[in-house]
Amino acid sequence: MDQRPFFFKKFALFHHRSTMKIGTDAILLARWVEVSDNNDVLDIGTGCGLIPLMLAQKGIKSADAVEIDRDSYEEAAQNFGNSAWKSQLCAINDDIRHYTLTCGKKYDLIVSNPPFFFGDNVPEKEKKGLARHTNTLSYNDLIISVKSLLKPDGRFFIVLPALESKTFLKDAANHGFYLKKEMKIVPIEGKASNRINMQLTVNQVDSVESETFVLRNPDHSFTNEYKEFLKDFYLD
Repeated sequence: MDQRPFFFKKFALFHHRSTMKIGTDAILLARWVEVSDNNDVLDIGTGCGLIPLMLAQKGIKSADAVEIDRDSYEEAAQNFGNSAWKSQLCAINDDIRHYTLTCGKKYDLIVSNPPFFFGDNVPEKEKKGLARHTNTLSYNDLIISVKSLLKPDGRFFIVLPALESKTFLKDAANHGFYLKKEMKIVPIEGKASNRINMQLTVNQVDSVESETFVLRNPDHSFTNEYKEFLKDFYLD
């Protein structure tokens, strides 16, 4: 197995031990999230720590990254320690439900690329199943934790498959969350969206800001939109 780190423009990170490898979902979500230099951020289910590293490059005050899997946590901690933002980033090995009860903190911004498999659609590898199956952390559990940890004017960002986002939004609405912004992600031009980035808030909104983002052209090459969107992160 290739054990070299994955290189971005301003940081590199290992993801070989993590249950959550570097992937397009997390990269697009982190790039889409709007931050400021006074934001205290929480990443729920950080995997190898990609999202906090991207947000740190964009400019935040600090980020806590909670991860239940021990190997993933250790890899995230290693990646944070090797970065230019090591004093701002903290990896925490804990179940978010326990962390919610014990941390005593509130956050300006919470981000998550959560599990999304349902029913019998369980990955064969046990560790991957731990990271990606909702039997481990239900959407309801996630929403309850976010509601408890978010400041009154805070923002919650999440990426989900398009179909399952509808279920999630119903659960979120039951806990007083409102959809404020969304990015519908289309894998190939001409296809339907298969992922949605969402920004939620506990403050009621009049209308939802919606945009569509296309990853690949019909010949499967990346669109100019995609290249421009990620030019500050991907190596030339």
